[in-house]
Amino acid sequence: MKRIILAITGASGSIYAVKFLELMTGMGVEVEGLISKSGEQVLALETGLTPERLPGCRWFPVDDFTAPMASGSHLHHGMVVLPCTMGTLAAIANGHSANLIHRAADVTLKERRPLVLAARETPLNRVHLKNMLRADQAGAIICPPMPAFYHRPQDIAELACDFAARVASLLGLDPPAMRRWQGLPGQEGWSC
Repeated sequence: MKRIILAITGASGSIYAVKFLELMTGMGVEVEGLISKSGEQVLALETGLTPERLPGCRWFPVDDFTAPMASGSHLHHGMVVLPCTMGTLAAIANGHSANLIHRAADVTLKERRPLVLAARETPLNRVHLKNMLRADQAGAIICPPMPAFYHRPQDIAELACDFAARVASLLGLDPPAMRRWQGLPGQEGWSC
């Protein structure tokens, strides 16, 4: 069975985490969850939900460094911070483990497992950009929640589902819900 760590921080975009959990539940993927205090506040504000009401996730306190994901010997297939605040990105990029979200990300990087950071901020300043580059150089995948429109989504939920599937794909999963670009109708592509 696949196991993924999901961390939710206090940036706007809680719907992405909700749709990601729904997708993982449908795929039978085990999810271990971490949520910051500000993440809980934003989740409640944007969705009216609490972590306990989210589907298919086992939650761990962010201040518990004895939790399984604090150690490299704990097997998992990757981690996503969705959404990821710039403060969380900065801590991860600079190896600062002030909480279990940061520590789990650090462990994920040192064990060479996929770490997806759905960095959520706009506009970006130089510090944000430098931290993104540092995180990338450490092995993280920077994947801001920028929805695609070429599939002509009907609503925000569909946009969030598409992005959740993209994140799952970056974690090495093959989500059945992922709509992959096939080119324009009638295009044959290139041949040699």
